[in-house]
Amino acid sequence: MKIAIIGTGYVGLPSGVGFAELGNDVYCIDNNVSKINMLNKGILTLYENGLEELFRHNVKEGRLHFTTSMSEGIKDADLVIIAVGTPPHPITKEADLQYIEAAAQELAPHLTGYTVVATKSTVPVGTGDKVEAIIRKFNSKADVDIISLPEFLREGFAIYDFFNPERIVVGTDSERARQLIRDLYVSFKNTKLLFVNRKSSETIKYASNAFLAIKLNYINEMANFCEKSGADIDEVAEGMGLDSRIGNKFLKAGPGYGGSCFPKDTNAMSYMARQYGVTMPLIDTTIAENDARPALMAQRILSMAGNDAKIAVLGLAFKNGTDDCRTSPAIQIIEKMLEKKANIIAYDPQANISALKILGNKIAYADDAYGAVKDADIIAVLTEWKEFAELDWQKISGMVKQKNIMDCRNILDGNTLKELGFKYRCIGQKPE
Repeated sequence: MKIAIIGTGYVGLPSGVGFAELGNDVYCIDNNVSKINMLNKGILTLYENGLEELFRHNVKEGRLHFTTSMSEGIKDADLVIIAVGTPPHPITKEADLQYIEAAAQELAPHLTGYTVVATKSTVPVGTGDKVEAIIRKFNSKADVDIISLPEFLREGFAIYDFFNPERIVVGTDSERARQLIRDLYVSFKNTKLLFVNRKSSETIKYASNAFLAIKLNYINEMANFCEKSGADIDEVAEGMGLDSRIGNKFLKAGPGYGGSCFPKDTNAMSYMARQYGVTMPLIDTTIAENDARPALMAQRILSMAGNDAKIAVLGLAFKNGTDDCRTSPAIQIIEKMLEKKANIIAYDPQANISALKILGNKIAYADDAYGAVKDADIIAVLTEWKEFAELDWQKISGMVKQKNIMDCRNILDGNTLKELGFKYRCIGQKPE
């Protein structure tokens, strides 16, 4: 089938490549001319593990197209997917729907024949009704079904998740739309296709992300307890995770959650609850405690570093496997340290350029990890890249000025580092 995807960000581009790999004719539409020009030249505009190979293959096969023309992309499409951003409002923190509404208005006149329009962006409950009203207003004769098709792609693992989904949620009461989605995912024989009403589908994504954020905040609260009591949070988490009712995912203590989803979605869920007159103290507390965590991490690093220290930061992206620095705990921790006039040099395998766009020249950037740690007074690990755990730490022990490490991701071998003479501190263990 012909699929049009509006938006070429961390959701739209991997989804477009994935649907093309399934044999569909995919048109990715974006009003960012420079981005489309780069994609048409074969230059990826974001990093995602495994994306480049499939991108090049499907462009070569003629199944993947990039355009700024809504007319070209939408004409005769069987399925139109809206995957534009829903950033938080700077004051209320509610999801800003201006890009969703603009996309609906712009695509409406180009709908020809029966079309399913799916909202894949994370949107507040009732957005499908707004999209439908806009499309009906600007094309009253359109033969169209508006559905909710929330994405569950993890950044850094988006390609894997696309081809190995745990579930596919579809919000619609239309049997024609249901059949189109069944045909689209016909090869996913072992995946649950969950059909629900549109408002339930819109709620599921928020409910899922809020729950995971609460789970992350809980394990960080337990880490705080372990640091005082002498328990080891990694051992505690392992024991908890063996309980099938709890599970072992999202029990990794760290500097707090970040990225494009959890901060935005928890705030949006809290806002929606207030609009409906519902109290959600678990979510509200999670937001407040997570917002406070970067300052706590920064204070720990600075207290180990001492005055006039050179701080080497390893990791800038909000998680491994991506170059995304949006609401990155690493960036937030750096900003808190900069308020104290800290001298920082940083390195990330993928996110140096993304971080530069946010921090500018307030910090220095190294070309590799060894360049970052040279003559450092303290090393702070802020993103859980595997390569940091695999560094030659014996070599590093001879490069640093002082042997201090603050491992905010608990990815290093503390015992080995202590044998090398490092003062090592991590999350959820009582400092020695």
